[in-house]
Amino acid sequence: MAEPLRVVLTTGNYNYIKDGVSLTLNRLVGWLERNNVEVLVIAPVAEEAAMAHHGRLLPVPSFAIPTRKEYRIGRRLTTQLKDEIVRFKPDLFHIAVPDITGHSALNFAEKMQVPVVSSFHTRFDGYLQYYNLRFLEPWFHKKLRAFYSRCEHLYVPSVSMIDELAGQGIADNMRLWTRGVDHARFDPARRSKEWRRAHGIADDDVVIAYAGRLVAEKNMAVMARVFAGLKARGVAHRTILLGDGPEAGWMRKALPDTVFAGFLHGDELATGYASSDIFFFPSITETFGNVTLEAMASGLPSVTADATGSRSLVREGETGFLVPVDREDLMMVRLVQLAADGGMRREFGARAREIAIAEHEWDAIFAHLRSDYEAAIAQYALGKHQE
Repeated sequence: MAEPLRVVLTTGNYNYIKDGVSLTLNRLVGWLERNNVEVLVIAPVAEEAAMAHHGRLLPVPSFAIPTRKEYRIGRRLTTQLKDEIVRFKPDLFHIAVPDITGHSALNFAEKMQVPVVSSFHTRFDGYLQYYNLRFLEPWFHKKLRAFYSRCEHLYVPSVSMIDELAGQGIADNMRLWTRGVDHARFDPARRSKEWRRAHGIADDDVVIAYAGRLVAEKNMAVMARVFAGLKARGVAHRTILLGDGPEAGWMRKALPDTVFAGFLHGDELATGYASSDIFFFPSITETFGNVTLEAMASGLPSVTADATGSRSLVREGETGFLVPVDREDLMMVRLVQLAADGGMRREFGARAREIAIAEHEWDAIFAHLRSDYEAAIAQYALGKHQE
């Protein structure tokens, strides 16, 4: 067997919160380890991990974000971490977040003369508007352009996100690294009357579901207004939130008829999707939309904001509807349309699952990324040779 490829991966959250980024990176590392790639992960850790992790994880010093204490910011690489990296003899650095740790890793990789790739997971610029910091966007985009221009590749999860970044002047080194879905787990066959009844949902209720964290940047205010509007119109339906977060307090008061299921994981989450009838996702800050893909694999039609991530997944009039985020009236119209038409729900849901299975298979996606790793290493070596 050939010598294993050795990759240093840095990220802002690897095991202390179970979210889309940490789940994707853990799945990646698990696959790489099974395919002759050794991975050294460097990331902040908390006192209690939220999940078992893949690979060898070295903690980087970190501090909690003052306004969102559940998340941590990594500091610069310590001398001890740099010594560990040197002993590891990496062929490549993969930086998942351009934070303090990411910048430190980029500088150190350049000093070691090791190629660097990065991946784009979170629209931090999109978060700014929800925390009264939109004035920072030009500065933020400038910093991103400078950071990514120093990388061999930037892996972006959706075509719509590539278009958005290109419009911001990000360097032309972007490559598509889409996401897969476990379609054996997320399956319409998991639909359960017992699960619905346990949550106070009748067998014939049409259930509109949201999945994800209940945080401002996922457009919880829009969702609350839309759900309240449906109730005011007397639309026959139920609503359920498969998730939890800091916005839950006021939302429980604003939406007393909504089921707050809390964080669900694994098979229970899959049952929650399959036991619903329509997926609603108003967020405009997604780079991909893992939950939308999980809903598709579960056989649900979707109504989502016409924004990055969802735009590359939902096919208008075929698997669901894409609606401008400022058209809450149209969101309600589309939800009413699907709630009233069982045949449309079944047709859209079946097509959504077909697409999820055919186009989002993890092994093929990770194999393509590994090939991109090798291309980045070769590209860097050629550049050094020509200097």
